[in-house]
Amino acid sequence: MTSTRRTAGTIAVALTLATVSLTACASQSQSQSQSQPGSQADGRLLVATTVAPLTSIASAVAGNKARVEGIVPEGTNSHTFEPSPQVAQLLSKADVVFINGLKLEDPTKDLAESNIKDGGRIVEVGTEVLPESDYIYDFSFPEKDGKPNPHLWTDPTYAKKYATVIAGALAKADPKNAAYYKKNAAAFNKQADALDAALRSDQVSVPRRVLLTYHDAYAYFAKTYGWKVIGAVQPKNFEDPAPQEIARIIDEVKAEKVPTIFGSEVFPSSVLSEIGKATGARYEDSLRDDDLPGKPGEAVHSWLGLMRYDYQTMIKGLGGKSPALDKLTITPANPDEAVYPQ
Repeated sequence: MTSTRRTAGTIAVALTLATVSLTACASQSQSQSQSQPGSQADGRLLVATTVAPLTSIASAVAGNKARVEGIVPEGTNSHTFEPSPQVAQLLSKADVVFINGLKLEDPTKDLAESNIKDGGRIVEVGTEVLPESDYIYDFSFPEKDGKPNPHLWTDPTYAKKYATVIAGALAKADPKNAAYYKKNAAAFNKQADALDAALRSDQVSVPRRVLLTYHDAYAYFAKTYGWKVIGAVQPKNFEDPAPQEIARIIDEVKAEKVPTIFGSEVFPSSVLSEIGKATGARYEDSLRDDDLPGKPGEAVHSWLGLMRYDYQTMIKGLGGKSPALDKLTITPANPDEAVYPQ
């Protein structure tokens, strides 16, 4: 009888200790979960982004505290991009989804809204930084369609605002690293300021800052830096412009004495080539607005590398020189480990 009571007592003690141990483990696991808000196994945030320039800026701010994955493949028309079903899986796991907004990626936005997890957040960066009173409507984005020009990132002053908004959103998702994100945004903005200064210095050498481009990607840039956009060959439906519009563009290129017109290596334009022949202007077909130069991992494959290249190309194409831009350091403050779909 005594032996039975002792055995029962031993079992009871063992069960009590096991219960305490399991409770402690569960408490510790819950504590770790609460201290690591990210959905990654290592506790980092998972961040989804859309176009490559936005991915680059987000990666610069996130640093090594988040995994950043782009959605729109480089060299793809972001205005007409339709995300694949596989993108839904990424969006359903992301802690934060950054899109440009301003009606640029509506299909991706719709997919994100349908799949975002509890506690996840969608941030329309461009929509947050641009007041409606500052919307620009133009050749490719007529006001009657209700879609403003969304290309804020080609203007460094707006790219800085992007970084600040991104840092704030990441801090909300991951408060313990808020100071880290703020520091990275400040480092990015310092490089954007250096780009701004180099651009302002070099553009003085351009006799007439007049742009004819394949696409209306430089409207906000032109307003900030005193350039004149006389047209875009790619209209709102991304087809060739009507013959009367081509005739108008030819007349204006001649009247403005534009030495170079700018196309894209991603979207070659036979119309721009013909306008060049008709006016005597050189056709430069290497401009880009959301396709980063170089390869992922290279310093030039970045928002900073993209904009420096475009500014150099435009300034030299219009008869200027770019010594300040040529000397500009574009090495990022943090290694860019973002995923860029190709």
